[in-house]
Amino acid sequence: MIIEYDEIYNEQIKDLLTELQEHIVDIDKEKYNIMTKEYREEYFKKTIEEIKRYDGKMFLYKDDNKILGLIVGIINNEETTKYDFKAPKRGRVSELVVTKNTRSKGIGKKLLESITEYFKENQCEDILIGVFAYNENAIKFYEKNNYHARLIEMSKKIKEN
Repeated sequence: MIIEYDEIYNEQIKDLLTELQEHIVDIDKEKYNIMTKEYREEYFKKTIEEIKRYDGKMFLYKDDNKILGLIVGIINNEETTKYDFKAPKRGRVSELVVTKNTRSKGIGKKLLESITEYFKENQCEDILIGVFAYNENAIKFYEKNNYHARLIEMSKKIKEN
């Protein structure tokens, strides 16, 4: 069942965010992503602050009393119009994680549908999702849900260790 954020689940939310970061660290070919001892508390704090600052929302997927997934969405965290770009009102998914043992069971899709409804209710025209290029399963998931690449960031190592 999808529920809105409730602080009684903070420790489980921190577990999920940590699980995602551990996965990113594992698949990072350059090994730039790390897991510090402060990550769990500081990243959670940053996430909650962004939700408050940018009209965001966190939805949780709950089964019994266990949180198996979460999604965080924020609304337009950048200027709408600049000298070279006119953006529509957009929602941005900043986090989507489903615990490893329950992936491919429709939880991510339900979370994505929940945040999409929230963005629609707030008159957003687009949804942006940043995804780590090495996270091939996530890319396939988003493409299956009608997302497409709009901007690709390229990297080149120029200093040998």
